[in-house]
Amino acid sequence: MYLDTYATQKTAKELSLKYRTLFISDVHLGTKDCKADALNDFLKHYSCDQLYLVGDIFDGWKMRSGVFWHKHFNKVIRRILKLAKNGTPIYYITGNHDEFLRKYANMQFDNIQLHNRFTHVTAQNKRFLIIHGDQFESVTRCSKALKYIGDKGYDILMQINRLSNRIRARYGYGYWSFAAFLKTHIKRAKEYIHDYEVAVAHGAKRQGFDGVVCGHIHQAANKTIEGISYLNTGDWVESCTAIAEDYDGNFHLIDWLNHPKNIEKQARRQSKLYGTRPRQKELSLTEAD
Repeated sequence: MYLDTYATQKTAKELSLKYRTLFISDVHLGTKDCKADALNDFLKHYSCDQLYLVGDIFDGWKMRSGVFWHKHFNKVIRRILKLAKNGTPIYYITGNHDEFLRKYANMQFDNIQLHNRFTHVTAQNKRFLIIHGDQFESVTRCSKALKYIGDKGYDILMQINRLSNRIRARYGYGYWSFAAFLKTHIKRAKEYIHDYEVAVAHGAKRQGFDGVVCGHIHQAANKTIEGISYLNTGDWVESCTAIAEDYDGNFHLIDWLNHPKNIEKQARRQSKLYGTRPRQKELSLTEAD
């Protein structure tokens, strides 16, 4: 049974925030742990001039063994398609869980473009590599058997996640991610995340980029590594996070589970900076690799 673990705090006027670019990844539509209800609410409150879907939007691995589909998944898809229909460019960057789409790279369907990697030019005219990130992760370079073992281990973690949050909800406690807790408290997990981040940043640097936006490891981040801006979108399975670029070319990490209580304050801040609506700067050209 689908469990809604998220309930938003709506403001009186259903305030909406505007950004130049939004980046989301690792939604994993087709799985029980996908928090599509939270993502749909996020997309109600945020608008953008361009949207990047940075891989693993669908979970093709899970769909091979049986499709779990909830009405919230349809709502997310319809909302994204509506954005494209209304003129918002959508850049779909393929991941390892939706790798079945990689053979269709560089195809375009109206305002939706499909790529395996992309170059994004910011409002500050900086070049950012947009890539899911599995290409830099050592496990995914190994055999399919090792991939399967790693995937099964994560499945067990998420089952514990669901069980613990059912118990917490019964006693009136909010959502808490057991998997995220382990990532920040187990030495080997922290080392793995650090090594991954450094590998991605080094890869972007070698290719002459100013920064990189990726996903894959379900660990959101906004940091500088050896002069390279490293941005990880996180996920919509555990943490419900996204990366946003404002009209001055600055990047922000949005923690949506803890964000609704701050949305009115941020809307007032944007109003002071940009007037009643954020100013529209001319978009820099974005180029495909």
